[in-house]
Amino acid sequence: MRIIAGDWRGRKLVAPKGDATRPTADRTRETLFSMLTSRLGSFEELSVADLFAGSGALGLEALSRGAAYCLFVENDEAALKALRSNVASLDAKSRCDVRAGSVMSLGPAKTPHDLILLDPPYDTGAGQVALDRMLRLGWIGPATWIALETGRNEKVEIKSLAIEAERNVGKAKLTLLKLDDD
Repeated sequence: MRIIAGDWRGRKLVAPKGDATRPTADRTRETLFSMLTSRLGSFEELSVADLFAGSGALGLEALSRGAAYCLFVENDEAALKALRSNVASLDAKSRCDVRAGSVMSLGPAKTPHDLILLDPPYDTGAGQVALDRMLRLGWIGPATWIALETGRNEKVEIKSLAIEAERNVGKAKLTLLKLDDD
C-alpha cells in the first residue's frame, strides 16, 4: 500500500495485521480520489474526517494532496497501531487527530468538515447509520462532500443526502454524496 499522489507520493503505508480490517486497495483509492478531484478541484486547506479509518490510507492521501487537517476515528487496536505508525512515518502528527473509539461515540461537531471519508465493514449498513447520526450532530454542511465505500451490491440510501456519483471497483462500490437541496 502506497500514497498515490501529492507530497508523500510513493511513500509506503503499513496495514494492520490480521483480517479485522480491509484496507482500501490502491486501485480503489486512485478511483475515489480521481472522482473527488474532478468535483473538489483541489484538496488545499480542506478539513477532512476519515471514519472507520483502518490504516488511515484515505485521510493520509487527502493530507498528501494538501488537506490542512484530518480527524481519524478507528476502534480496532491493530488498525490504530498501524494508523499511528503511518502518521508518525509521514511526520504528519501536527495535522492529525487520531481518536480511538467508535464513530458512533462522536459528539456534536464544532463546524462541518469539508470532506468525510467512510470505509466501514462491508454489508453492515454501518456507514449509513454513522452518516445519519453525523447529519443530526452537525458534521455535514452544505459544502461537505462525503465518500462512502461499501460492498458492490450494498444499497446506499440516507435521508437528506443525495447521491452525486457511484462507481463499482472490484468488490467495492464508491458513492459520493452531498446534502440534498430539496
